[in-house]
Amino acid sequence: MSLTPKPESKKRFAPATRLVHAGRDPSEQHGFVNTPIYRGSTVLFPTYDDIQNRRGRYTYGTHGTPTSDALCDAWSDIAGAAGTVATPSGLAALSIGLMAALSAGDHLLVSDSAYRPTRIFCDEVLARFGVQTTYYDPLVGAGIADLMRENTRAVLVEAPGSLTFEMQDIPAIAEVVHARGACVIMDNTWATPLLFPPHEKGVDIAIEAGTKYLSGGSDLLLGLTSANAKYWPRLNRTYHQFSVCAGPEDMFLAMRGMRTMGLRLREHEKQGLDMARWLQARPEVLRVLHPALPEDPGHAIWKRDFTGASGLFSIVLKPVPEAALAAFLDGLELFGMGFSWGGFESLCIPFDCTPFRTATRWEPGGPTLRFHIGLEDTADLKADLDAGFARLREVAGQI
Repeated sequence: MSLTPKPESKKRFAPATRLVHAGRDPSEQHGFVNTPIYRGSTVLFPTYDDIQNRRGRYTYGTHGTPTSDALCDAWSDIAGAAGTVATPSGLAALSIGLMAALSAGDHLLVSDSAYRPTRIFCDEVLARFGVQTTYYDPLVGAGIADLMRENTRAVLVEAPGSLTFEMQDIPAIAEVVHARGACVIMDNTWATPLLFPPHEKGVDIAIEAGTKYLSGGSDLLLGLTSANAKYWPRLNRTYHQFSVCAGPEDMFLAMRGMRTMGLRLREHEKQGLDMARWLQARPEVLRVLHPALPEDPGHAIWKRDFTGASGLFSIVLKPVPEAALAAFLDGLELFGMGFSWGGFESLCIPFDCTPFRTATRWEPGGPTLRFHIGLEDTADLKADLDAGFARLREVAGQI
């Protein structure tokens, strides 16, 4: 007898319950709670007839294992998708999603606030294969209609932008794009399906960097690409044509992280908002870019479409010399400087979008920093930043 709810019954349960039970069946694993790691390339067939007709659930390691099925089935359940594939990184997940939707001669629209490696893939890889990319103002909303061409086959959205945190009106964009017969692709890493259910909001193909909140430990690289019923066959076919498979240990770690992701996201949200409000009140800060703050320009869209926030946001400092900014960052004890987020540890990086924004002008008014608020005590985080601001003021005053 199964120790978990039947798959057809899981949809009745709340997301927190589904996070615990999706993608596992102890009755098939000798009673053990978790699906084990299946490592392997070769799958043996019992008879000539079986191998001739590729009969069997598994035929080769790149075509799936019980481990990959557990993760992908669970994610499809949580995301409300027809199917999901797992890749070795978030960028690989984005690339597969784009390749599934596009062909030579097609036109692609991409938000100007998109993850920069996505832009590089579009400009340097898709362009080589005859796909033209146009970048658009992330605030365009239903005005996306004016940018679409006869050969526009996909529109890539990201909400909020991973550095500058503009909110996009995804339902409005999706309505226009679908009326033109094109595909909506979304990078949903900031919110995860727990805070923004992409396929319910009109997204055809959704991408998550499982490296971030799904992992929670800063110790794996993983991407997940899910699709609705219309685009799942194309996504699945493209995925198998590339065989860009995630490793079994990484998928196992992702499954383990998934069980606690809801709890961690709530804590990241609480701590992130606490730190964002504290930074808002600092005299050194010009403004905070966080859509969950009522003062943020995208707050109304966030409140309408999202059920929560993660721990990632940015700030704009009042103008200071670069040496003062370096003094602030170099002396931090609890905030590491690294190009990721979603783990248990807090991070802070400087950034400047000016060199690569093309559809909009990036003029923040001062140096910009992106923060990921981890799970440390916020009093300690504030003390660390307070000391950093003291260094910043001291160096700025000396110049």
